[in-house]
Amino acid sequence: MFMSQDRPKLSLEALRQRRSDILQIAKAHGARNVRVFGSVARGDEGSDSDIDLLVDLEPRRNLMDLGHLIMDLQDLLGRRVDVVEPEALHWYIRDRVLKEAVVL
Repeated sequence: MFMSQDRPKLSLEALRQRRSDILQIAKAHGARNVRVFGSVARGDEGSDSDIDLLVDLEPRRNLMDLGHLIMDLQDLLGRRVDVVEPEALHWYIRDRVLKEAVVL
């Protein structure tokens, strides 16, 4: 759906240029403390890399809110976006993800 060989990489700097829009969408869906992790945070993203975000959801938010957040961010950024809460991270990768996560 979002794959394109002609698509440029979406770097951390490019995400920061869209920061206001990203945070506005996150807030509308009850997400705060948006952090980037994975290849974009490490600076080794490719043109087909997805965007991995770590967020804190407000207490009364649910998977439906998370799904709408993902869809709206994918529409904005034109590529696949994965969003996860810290407590949902698998124990095996949790420490690494939390260390490499960069506040947007």
